[in-house]
Amino acid sequence: MSIHVLPQEVASQIAAGEGVERPASVVKELVENAIDAGANYIKVTVEGAGQRLIEVADNGRGIPPGELPLAVERHATSKLSRAEDLFRITTLGFRGEALASIGSVSRLTLTSRPEGEAAGARLRVEGGHLLSVDPSGAPVGTVLRVEDLFYNVPARLKFLKADTTERRQIDELLTRYALAYPHIRFHLVQEGR
Repeated sequence: MSIHVLPQEVASQIAAGEGVERPASVVKELVENAIDAGANYIKVTVEGAGQRLIEVADNGRGIPPGELPLAVERHATSKLSRAEDLFRITTLGFRGEALASIGSVSRLTLTSRPEGEAAGARLRVEGGHLLSVDPSGAPVGTVLRVEDLFYNVPARLKFLKADTTERRQIDELLTRYALAYPHIRFHLVQEGR
């Protein structure tokens, strides 16, 4: 086979595997975004050990409706703007890769409203493709809903552990964040409990 450049869709799915290895890594990225957004309440809902649904809702700053499409683009971030900023990082995330990676291997819905805005907006991405951005009523903050994780990357599904192991990974991860950030209230709902 000759050398060639991969189609963007294939490259995105491969790159997503670097940061999105399992449901707990999705939870990690979304919780870190909520912490960076100044949230003092973060609710994580998990169904199907994270393969069917991961939803992270926060009461942070929110994302202005006009910036929602940028939030799911690769290397789009609000956390740094110049190379010098790399020496002064004060946030948990900064690369601008998490939402793009997650969106390329799932069905992602992002609903957000910043304080001071009368309404929010809802963005939908499926397999890395932006489907829609629509006005939406929402409380201040952000809700990220990740459904059907790895639906389009069956090889990645094979490497997931048993559901109890995946749920335990999420539980342990949130326990560590709760201990590290005692001023933030964390709420975890797994399989309706």
